[in-house]
Amino acid sequence: MSADASSRDLMGWLWRGYLRRHIGVLAIAFVLMAMEGAAMGALSYMMKPMFDQVFIAGNTGALAWVGAVIFGIFVVRGVAGTLQKVLLAQAGHRAAARLRGDLLRHLMGLDGAFHQSHPPGFLIQRVQSDVNAITEILTKIMTTVGRDLIALIVLLGVAISVDPLWTLIACVGAPALVLPSFLVQRFTRARAREARDLGARLATRLDEVFHGIVPVKLNRLERYQARNYDALSDELVKAEVRATLGSELMSGMVDIMAGVGFLGVLIYGGGEIIAGDKTVGQFMSFFTAIGLAFDPLRRLGAMTGAWQIAAAAIERIRDLLETRATVFSPARPVPAPRGTPKVELKDVHLSYGETSVLNGLTLTAEAGETTALVGASGAGKSTVFNLLTRLIDPASGEVLLDGVPVSDVDLADLRSHFSTVTQDAALFDETLRENILLGRTDVSEARLREVLDAAHVTEFLPQLSDGLDSHVGPRGSALSGGQRQRVAIARALLRDTPILLLDEATSALDAQSEKLVQEALERLAKGRTTLVIAHRLSTVRTADRIVVMDKGRAIDAGTHEELLARGGHYATLHALQFSDGDTRAPELPDPRQAGSA
Repeated sequence: MSADASSRDLMGWLWRGYLRRHIGVLAIAFVLMAMEGAAMGALSYMMKPMFDQVFIAGNTGALAWVGAVIFGIFVVRGVAGTLQKVLLAQAGHRAAARLRGDLLRHLMGLDGAFHQSHPPGFLIQRVQSDVNAITEILTKIMTTVGRDLIALIVLLGVAISVDPLWTLIACVGAPALVLPSFLVQRFTRARAREARDLGARLATRLDEVFHGIVPVKLNRLERYQARNYDALSDELVKAEVRATLGSELMSGMVDIMAGVGFLGVLIYGGGEIIAGDKTVGQFMSFFTAIGLAFDPLRRLGAMTGAWQIAAAAIERIRDLLETRATVFSPARPVPAPRGTPKVELKDVHLSYGETSVLNGLTLTAEAGETTALVGASGAGKSTVFNLLTRLIDPASGEVLLDGVPVSDVDLADLRSHFSTVTQDAALFDETLRENILLGRTDVSEARLREVLDAAHVTEFLPQLSDGLDSHVGPRGSALSGGQRQRVAIARALLRDTPILLLDEATSALDAQSEKLVQEALERLAKGRTTLVIAHRLSTVRTADRIVVMDKGRAIDAGTHEELLARGGHYATLHALQFSDGDTRAPELPDPRQAGSA
């Protein structure tokens, strides 16, 4: 596709999706821009009576009306210019806000595979920086088209009315700009695309540094990270300078060609004035019109480069919005099973790119029981959770809830059946209350208090300045690890779902916090189908069933005692963890005895 066709396509997409709904405001803004542009032509036209009738003829009667007209021109230009900028800003910012919202909603709807290959910094750059760049540049482009194009047409009209031949001489260099303009557009878009990619890499680097500030400090990586950031920044500076060069190159070429044309007019027209064929007023009117035309002509020339920068950002955003999820609800979903379901995986295979993760995995988690998944890192345990909640889909095999394939259930319905507690509880920079309720308005204070008590959240509330209304900080940084886990458990209790997924929920806690969290997990697991991922075998010894995984397959299953008696892979893992003979590590309370808690 040619650059021109691509540009029209992008502009059409942006107009249909986001600008057309503001057509009324834009129409008024364009009328005001036309008035502002036409005022410049009117000003140049008034140079003729000002010089011929007032300055040269000495007509004092003409002085009043000429002065009044010129003053009125400036008033119209000032009022129209102010109003059109406000209206354009209103339309531009509203369109940008809608675009950002649509982009965020779309990105949140994409599946886990997409987010694994697109880091947060990259997506933040798209949602924030790219949309802001589009808004800023499009405002300039619309102003240029609406005001400067009208101004240029009117000014050229004034110049032609004075002398068509002079005007032709002034525009003699215009054809020489066609080929350079095409080449500059291609160069500018490529450099702008490069700059936006580097900007995304910088945003990703910042995201990684700030989220990993503790290991950065502990490993004395400040200089290393700063050096890497500086190297990326240098690349970005070079790309942005090249993009700016392309953007401004047309403006410079317009100036040169305009200078050539004006020199020709001065030589040819000057002779006519000296000979008495043209008046000084005519020349000043023409001179003013052509002189004032330089600025809009320069801006129109620079607009091609500015549009290429905007087009690079629009391309990226449109590509994201046109990315389709590989995991989506079926056209005719079936209801998810009610009650507490049995969970099954049958001969499931899955790969991430060239890396095989699951190789014919088959396992069963009985309804209302606790099933633990154990094995070395990379055995595929966390992938099981992703399959159950359809963050990803298997390449082959079946994932079932009470015999119903999860792929046949509406995504929202399916995920409403799961509660998850992980070792890294995801909290938002909001109040503790908001982090537990997560937007729900149907929870009574009595129910909330019951959940807080069961999750042992009530015990640390007095330590917070505003209790439940205390802000927890970015990612819950104002809370300890154990407190964050208890908040996650309170969320899960409030959801009250039939299936519970626990992923290393106590692995990063101290002994005291672990005891409280385990007690809360005991209450949470009661009456639910529970799947537990654990590396520490001491935390799953009381599970109803333990499934041993290795290289993406279930290689053994049974109770803790049965697996030890068989002396297989589980017994080897157990011996490695308790080689000192001490097996008194904290245990996950037995959910079969939860009723006594």
